[in-house]
Amino acid sequence: MKAKTLNENKITAFKQYLQSEERSKATLEKYMHDVHAFALYVGEDKIDKDLVLKYKNELKKNYAVTSANSMLAALNAFFRFCGWHELCVRQFRIQREAYCAEQKELTKREYARLLTAANAKGKERLNLIIQTICGTGIRVSELKYITVEAIGCGEATVDCKGKVRRILLVPELCRRLRRYVKERGITQGSVFVSRSGKPINRSQIWREMKELCEDAGVPPSKVFPHNLRHLFARTFYGIEKDIAKLADILGHTSINTTRIYITTTSAEHKRQMAHMHLIL
Repeated sequence: MKAKTLNENKITAFKQYLQSEERSKATLEKYMHDVHAFALYVGEDKIDKDLVLKYKNELKKNYAVTSANSMLAALNAFFRFCGWHELCVRQFRIQREAYCAEQKELTKREYARLLTAANAKGKERLNLIIQTICGTGIRVSELKYITVEAIGCGEATVDCKGKVRRILLVPELCRRLRRYVKERGITQGSVFVSRSGKPINRSQIWREMKELCEDAGVPPSKVFPHNLRHLFARTFYGIEKDIAKLADILGHTSINTTRIYITTTSAEHKRQMAHMHLIL
């Protein structure tokens, strides 16, 4: 059997394959990073199952289980591309938690305080970005699809991860966004743009949100764009109790992913258990 070795040509071919499969830019970068990390670990050694299992154990020592699993997923995809199916390894099993940590969950009150802080600092754009993400459930990367044209018809068409879906914009949000674009002289295209006219990027939004933490009295661990999406999911599910519909709105392929978004805190879990009145 021919010895298996890693080289840059194989990794480049894998990258081209992912591009042909129309994988997202984020997925492409993630897979390339993880495969290069494995290549650095392997060096010029011959690759066999024992070496891969050893690497798997190293990942468990140095990373959270979810992070290690995502790296193994990238590695398995690379092995399958190379035809090295016998090298694929199982991911670590994770017991799904019934509740999430309170220090990570953004509450409605904290969300309101972030908006108040943004207004106090004169950051109207940031205020509307926060409300748009939280009021629609979109990903921060999908913010560019909130356009002047979308405001006009009350819905946006989002193309992400090879899937196209409609996002409805409530009348009050449209009214505020129309006023904003009129004041800024934005007549077409994306609503939230930089001075150069390009859609505002994720890192700038993240940084500006973090700057609100102290004034809003909200722990920085709770303040990041994706947590707004989680708040939308929990609020929607609390009203509708329809996880399948929520999965469609969020653009999830699997309902199991959506379940993560609607996990409540331990305090809420305790309240629910207390309401069962089983301690007599």
